Amino acid sequence: MRVRALVNEPFELLTNAQMGMAHRLTIEAGTPGIELMERAGAAIADAARQMLAKSGGRRVTVLCGPGNNGGDGFVAARLLRQMGYSVEAGLLGTMAALKGDAAIAARAWTGRTGSAALVSLDDADLVIDALFGAGLARDIDGRARSIVERLNAWRARPEGTRGRSILAVDVPSGIDGDTGAVHGMAVEADVTVTFFRLKPGHILLPGRLLCGRIVLADIGIARGVLDEIGPRTFINTPGLWRQTLPVPEVDGHKYSRGHALILSGPAHQTGAARLAARAALRAGAGLVTMAAQGGAVAVNAAHLTAVMIAPFEGAVGLRRLLDDRRKNVIAMGPGAGVGSATLALVRCALAHENAPSVVLDADALTCFQGRFEEFRALVLERDRPVIATPHEGEFARLFKDSRSKPESVCEENSTSRDVSDEEHESLHKFGPDQARIRRAAAAARGSGAIVILKGPDTIVAHPDGRLAIMADASPWLASAGSGDVLTGIVTGLLAQGMPAFEAAAAAVWMHAAAAGHVGPGLIAEDLPDCLPAVWRQLGG
Repeated sequence: MRVRALVNEPFELLTNAQMGMAHRLTIEAGTPGIELMERAGAAIADAARQMLAKSGGRRVTVLCGPGNNGGDGFVAARLLRQMGYSVEAGLLGTMAALKGDAAIAARAWTGRTGSAALVSLDDADLVIDALFGAGLARDIDGRARSIVERLNAWRARPEGTRGRSILAVDVPSGIDGDTGAVHGMAVEADVTVTFFRLKPGHILLPGRLLCGRIVLADIGIARGVLDEIGPRTFINTPGLWRQTLPVPEVDGHKYSRGHALILSGPAHQTGAARLAARAALRAGAGLVTMAAQGGAVAVNAAHLTAVMIAPFEGAVGLRRLLDDRRKNVIAMGPGAGVGSATLALVRCALAHENAPSVVLDADALTCFQGRFEEFRALVLERDRPVIATPHEGEFARLFKDSRSKPESVCEENSTSRDVSDEEHESLHKFGPDQARIRRAAAAARGSGAIVILKGPDTIVAHPDGRLAIMADASPWLASAGSGDVLTGIVTGLLAQGMPAFEAAAAAVWMHAAAAGHVGPGLIAEDLPDCLPAVWRQLGG
């Protein structure tokens, strides 16, 4: 999906219900619904005209559904016919069953209308998919499924050099606008025209893979309706957090930019923590110290220059390091190892009376497998934020929908108990059957931590309901150590006093932007050294 032209403004994402509210508020303010439909149809027709101009095609088939999406399609069909194109409409259902503005739009169409299941696609150069909008809440089946199957098969079989393209209205039919999920099956579009604001389903996978190029059309809904709607979901773009981005003061010094502490793993796996430490420095932290035990001290000392080393032993030693109030954030997990020792260190950091901000990744999260309630209690007792940065596997282990006792990856004699029926119901909402955006939101709300659910559509979720979705990250980020760099960027921004949600969102964006500067062949070591270019890109 190409969204680069959209990611500066606007960055609000509206759910299906919120978009319905935007329409209702606009109508109540005096704009008739049919006028909004006419504007939507005009935007569709204009996008279709541009597609046809590129392909040299002249023949259009418009597949209309039984709701307002179908009404938009009928308007587009009428306008394209007036432009001189050969247009045929196919309707799923009957004219008599159409209601409201959709019925008005259908009556204004005087061209040929057949059954959407029977209308021929063979001679069409472009098909407009106006079957179902973003609010579809059930699987496509029966006649509708056969139409979608036929449409996708038509698109996949170009004749000679003449391309066959699909333009989707709102979202490709079959895509859930709130989650990006596919309801049974979905249309594979080349272009999608949507209105006023994007929906989460345009950005989240798999929906974004089926939208093609997205055109966001202005149909006369005033931005002021957002004040009443109060959107809580956003495209992760600098417009969301730029005003809180830390910028060094002229009279500042390294101590005013925060002191980050990074927990090293054992001697044989120190690299992940070093990646995080270097990224924290590049993200702007004034000082970064590596907390290392045993043989890890010498290994890290041989590799590090600007990052300092602080030897310690066990939870007691870590507590002494955290007693220094200048150390205002600690990152734990990369390469730390899974077991009782790491669990004890994380407990120490979360419970420390100085309560530095804590960033937890990888092994620091896995150590709480089967101990979600303990994790939750530790987080909720704190005044300073906790940011968890799991990928899907780590997320499943921490927020596991399970009534089993904690597994043996952590110390055997730690406090454990079966999950109660009430807690089981609470955990169920994190289950793999739920859409990623809903799982991330529920995990943040249920744990009290800010959750960065990593992936090709990384989601940042705050316990208060705010969500930020990364729209366009490089697939080259799927590389060993990449997540450790992200942990370091979050840590470096937090050290400078950036608010936690904004720091998490900014770190995800900067991580992706750094990957964009590297391109093909990216390895994790490349990312920290690209952060200066990202800062320049942001105007820093």
